[in-house]
Amino acid sequence: MLSESDPLSHSINDLKAVIEKDIDQAEAQRHLTTEVANAMAMAGLYRVAVPRSLGGLEAHPINQIKTIEAISAIHGSTGWNLMIGIETMGILCAFYEPASLQALYSDPNLIISGSVNPVGKATKVPGGYKVSGQWPFVSGIHNAAYFWCQSIVQESGKPLKDARGYVFCESLIPVRELEIIDTWQVSGMRASGSHDALVKEVFVEDKFVCRMQTQTPTAPGPLYQMPIYSRLAYNKVGVATGITMKAIKSFVELATQKKPRGSANLLKDRVEAQNAVADAERILGSARSYVFEQVTDIWDTVENGDLPTDRQKALLQLACSGAANETVAAIEKLVSAAGASANFISNPLERCLRDIGVVRQHIMVSPQHNPAIGRVLLGMESGSILL
Repeated sequence: MLSESDPLSHSINDLKAVIEKDIDQAEAQRHLTTEVANAMAMAGLYRVAVPRSLGGLEAHPINQIKTIEAISAIHGSTGWNLMIGIETMGILCAFYEPASLQALYSDPNLIISGSVNPVGKATKVPGGYKVSGQWPFVSGIHNAAYFWCQSIVQESGKPLKDARGYVFCESLIPVRELEIIDTWQVSGMRASGSHDALVKEVFVEDKFVCRMQTQTPTAPGPLYQMPIYSRLAYNKVGVATGITMKAIKSFVELATQKKPRGSANLLKDRVEAQNAVADAERILGSARSYVFEQVTDIWDTVENGDLPTDRQKALLQLACSGAANETVAAIEKLVSAAGASANFISNPLERCLRDIGVVRQHIMVSPQHNPAIGRVLLGMESGSILL
């Protein structure tokens, strides 16, 4: 978690009561309350990856992860929305001219949601692009002022291709110009508001369109030289580890109070409870340490002005996917040892188990990347755009 000396530590402590007060409402309405989202914005949490020149903290990736972790340890969906906002607002600064963002980022309440998923169509017109499409899983869209979305560029009515394949672009669209489609009927991450966003022929000026796959980052500093897909992976880890911290804390509280049926002793006296909490702490600590090690390795490389190798990117991806996968196992051990108590909605372990599975399902940290990682480690081509 964040140290007491971190400038955001006290802000997060102050936010805890605000977030906890609205958890039930957020879960019921399936997106965060305006009060919680705005409170995080005013505390500067969405800006930890934004350049100092635009009012951000330009924080080291590990501090970004720890910030997301601290909020996720309060409520998984709130941490998830914060993660999306942090990486979106930060990544924009790497590819857009500062002058184009200055007016937007001057608003302290600014929240931007995003989807790096090329399901839209972007057709070149004078001065910009006409963008259409329907993007799924747009977390936090109800609380955002802008939506950053990825499309396939169209030319003469057909998808444009180059040597890499389809040509993508990313567009920044005001939320007032799109329609939110109510599709997030789920159990895990229920309050994340990850509904569909429907865009119909919206004009986007050239200055708010970028091509992050081929564009050289415009912002100085090592943070903006980090590989784009690495940035989209490592912050997911903060959600997973934060939820796991919450689960461990909840299990310890339960184990020190609950007497299992037919037993005169507390749950904490059972060997299976002792094993479960020990295993969970080990899994959590190992996952965090490996991610931090690989993040630091790439950070040191870009800080020295060098490009990360395929092996470095593969190992970071391995660490991130591994953390998302292994924290599920940690929480499952706790739930199993907790007994029937963990099935009740009133028990925090119930929501932790629902939420943690969703993190592992995200494409940026899912286990599906393991074969590509293995190919890189064996000296082969990855066959994956991520690596």
